[in-house]
Amino acid sequence: MALEELQIAPMHRLIKKAGAERVSEEAANELRAVLEEIGIKISKEAFEFAVYAGRKTVKAEDIKIAVRKIIKE
Repeated sequence: MALEELQIAPMHRLIKKAGAERVSEEAANELRAVLEEIGIKISKEAFEFAVYAGRKTVKAEDIKIAVRKIIKE
């Protein structure tokens, strides 16, 4: 799934913040793909919580609840 909503440079920075001295393009691209996939799962779950609550707006609390649910899976 190549949505590429996220930029590649921040992926390099995140990996370096984790302690890596050097980061390959392939590693940065893989992190981007994984984060996008997780982000979509969380967003869908959060949207479902908002709809269930009778809202059209996804709120921060919906995201927090969705993250807890997704992480358990």
